[in-house]
Amino acid sequence: MSPGPFAARPPRPEAWVHEEAGRPAARPGPFTARLTIDVTPACRGRIKIAAFARGQTVADMVRELLDREFPEDAP
Repeated sequence: MSPGPFAARPPRPEAWVHEEAGRPAARPGPFTARLTIDVTPACRGRIKIAAFARGQTVADMVRELLDREFPEDAP
């Protein structure tokens, strides 16, 4: 049995990743997309404490970390 459309690879991954699926952006400004990950409660706590100590939100701190690890000019 062949996989359904949910499991099918998109023909153009770059376009698929940036597709907004007809929904308005979560907030105005540059394109945003939600990313959900599972972490242990202890890890979540450490992340929240670090963000608070730095005077940042968890979202801003994680975005900065991801931007450092995966810069736009990377292959």
